[in-house]
Amino acid sequence: MPVRPWSPEDLGRPTDGTWADVAFGLGEIHECAGDLGRAADWFRRAAESGHAAAALRLGSVLGRLADDGADGAAEDLLAEATRWLSGAQGIGTPDAIELITDMLNRHQRQAARRGLEPATAG
Repeated sequence: MPVRPWSPEDLGRPTDGTWADVAFGLGEIHECAGDLGRAADWFRRAAESGHAAAALRLGSVLGRLADDGADGAAEDLLAEATRWLSGAQGIGTPDAIELITDMLNRHQRQAARRGLEPATAG
């Protein structure tokens, strides 16, 4: 197997694939490590570059962050997740359909939680 010589200019440059592929891979690493916030950041970068699988994974990670109540911004996280899932390429695949169904269920649970919260006196 031929070895390509390395130079300092190569630092940070992907050797195969695109930047979106590298960002997607970093998102996977952080997701496996349990750091969903960083995973979402990397999946978002890849999705913004047109990586379809990253858009689906981003929607999934954002939904899980919303379930965890990250930063009290569950509604915003669910809204962003829904935007990514609804605009993803390959939306007709079984995985995408399952993610969208899961997201709808999360929206319903969030709405039910809002309905159970006591009204604030104002």
